[in-house]
Amino acid sequence: MKKLLLVDDEESIQLVYREEFEDEGYQVISASDGTTGLEKFKEENPDLVILDIQMPGINGVEVLRQMKMLRPAVPVILSSAYPEFKRDLGTWASDEYIVKSGNLDELKKTVRTLLGEE
Repeated sequence: MKKLLLVDDEESIQLVYREEFEDEGYQVISASDGTTGLEKFKEENPDLVILDIQMPGINGVEVLRQMKMLRPAVPVILSSAYPEFKRDLGTWASDEYIVKSGNLDELKKTVRTLLGEE
């Protein structure tokens, strides 16, 4: 079973993503801030990370940078409600950038593709 790490400060997003991805057969670990996300990244060795950008404390771009230094091969999807972050050079280190939506089809397809399942 592939393990996903979801780092997002919105509890409602965590709940929806957890339910959707567990239904798809993934194990989902979540964190509500960048610091906790980095700790779980080190402890849990996820196969893929879904990472929010706007969070209290360490923002997602800095978390991405640190994750890529630790384990560059782990795919990281940046997920934000704000499409303008896509132009930020710091986001280019991510494997994919997805604007949050109520429809998770694009995100699910991207997860499967990055994990080599599609």
